[in-house]
Amino acid sequence: MRTLFRLILLLLPFTAGAQQPDTTCYTYPLRNVAGYYSANFGEMRPNHFHSGVDIKTDGTTGKPVVAAADGYVSRIFLSPSGYGRALYVTHPNGTTSVYGHLSKFSPAIEAYLLAERHRRQTNRLDLYCDSTRFPVRRGEEIARSGNSGTSFGPHLHFEIRDNRTGRTLNTIAAGIIRPKDRIPPYIQRIHYLEVDTVGGIPVHSRPKSYDVRKIDPNTYRLDEEKPLPVGRNGYFLVEASDRKDDVSNTFGIYRLRGSVDGTCYFEYCMEGFSFEQTRYCNAVSYYPLQLSSRNEVIRLALLDGSLPSLYRTLLNRGIVSAAPGERREVLIEAEDDCGNRSRLRFTVEGVAEDRDFRARPDTTALPIRHDRTFRYEDDGLQVTIPRGALYESLYGNFGRSRIPLKRDSTLIVLSPVYRILDPTVPLHKALTASIRTFVPKALQKHVTLGGRNRKGQLTHLGGRYENGAVTGRIRTAGDLYVVADTVSPRIRPNFQPGADLSGKSAATFRMTDNFSGITRWTALVDGMWMPLDYDPMRGTATLPFDERIARRANHTLTVIATDACGNTGRWQGSFFR
Repeated sequence: MRTLFRLILLLLPFTAGAQQPDTTCYTYPLRNVAGYYSANFGEMRPNHFHSGVDIKTDGTTGKPVVAAADGYVSRIFLSPSGYGRALYVTHPNGTTSVYGHLSKFSPAIEAYLLAERHRRQTNRLDLYCDSTRFPVRRGEEIARSGNSGTSFGPHLHFEIRDNRTGRTLNTIAAGIIRPKDRIPPYIQRIHYLEVDTVGGIPVHSRPKSYDVRKIDPNTYRLDEEKPLPVGRNGYFLVEASDRKDDVSNTFGIYRLRGSVDGTCYFEYCMEGFSFEQTRYCNAVSYYPLQLSSRNEVIRLALLDGSLPSLYRTLLNRGIVSAAPGERREVLIEAEDDCGNRSRLRFTVEGVAEDRDFRARPDTTALPIRHDRTFRYEDDGLQVTIPRGALYESLYGNFGRSRIPLKRDSTLIVLSPVYRILDPTVPLHKALTASIRTFVPKALQKHVTLGGRNRKGQLTHLGGRYENGAVTGRIRTAGDLYVVADTVSPRIRPNFQPGADLSGKSAATFRMTDNFSGITRWTALVDGMWMPLDYDPMRGTATLPFDERIARRANHTLTVIATDACGNTGRWQGSFFR
């Protein structure tokens, strides 16, 4: 009866909307750490919202990770990217907690994972478990913290998901995680831009930027003393960030609210999101500035292809207008996930009609509507932009780029460089691009589409050769070309061939690729398949020793790595254990 009563209590918070869990159900997921943080929930990342809280592990790995609540391990995840080694624990209150970037699992889970790796002979695994295999209690150690996957330093990524809706929840705002934080958000500057339409397609002015000055910890004012000039159809961008006590990291804004003459017209609040919604961060932010800003640049307006449910309040789509000579009072409030607030007040004044922004048509650009599929074909380039790939309709340019590529002696460029839209245009869905060009038969299995990042570096985008063209699905706008990668991955052992590794727990390697990235890797000891842990962030590979590798014996070892363009590298040698 007591168990049933406890289960009913756990289920109650999720019977109506499942928005916020009962915070008393959970304990802190780490042991023996100072309790500092490096990232918070919902902050803007490249093309996604951050789905959890990053807890520092004091610059080291191996800290005890414990189950945040009673439940069972429902998923075991192993990948060289993303969360790396991760565990998912399902709880009876309708939530699942996630623990990412781990170094190792508890002995029972580790043994099960190893057995499955050998049985399937794979170095990537995504295992789902029923409630009977690995039940856990609140506070029970389930793993050790690490730095695996796409991680830039030792930490634990922790999140809570609502099983019914698939939403990942803001654990700090809900009170599950309680950082030490007495610092209000920093408001760095604001920007204002006007919107006009040409042929029914919105055209934006260049943002006008205004610096702000802090008056006290919670209050800001503009450096500009005169009222800001606004037109009849414009909106603001707020560049802001948050801090937490005792760390220098920059954090995201939890809530941003805009009012005009005392009436709230805009409110964005990051309570949670589903993973299908994560790329909408490109519409919540002002992408062209967000690309290079260390802060968050939040757009106080709704784009046509954005998601209205991300906003609590949205009047007139966030547009702020004033008649010529009319003055209005604007209040912008930024709040962090611990309840600290900052405020910025200023006055705007409507400008005369002849000073309003008026868009001029670009005769070289093509109209592309966000709610229709668009196709372009000319000069060897073919592009299909599906409906919903853009956050708003726009005028776009296609054609040959005049900017030469940086030279890379390891690559063979086989086509002109084409420009597909502007690099500052974010994509919600992948577009399909195809470049028709001559590719020698010997290179056809090694070609791919390449891009160019903001630093001018050549990047791998994917694609394959077929019927005289290279075609791929592309997630970023900008420059595009056909390139052949014929260089095999490099594999170098961190020991001398034939070395005595008796005192080692593993054999380690330096394993890198020049361009397209390693996609498959295998280790064979005496011809027998063995697990090999590859870390692309650090360019290393680790072969853990276990009882299958006999002691006091010589062993042959082969390591094979293949990149995304079909090039295979191989190292063969021996060691003693």
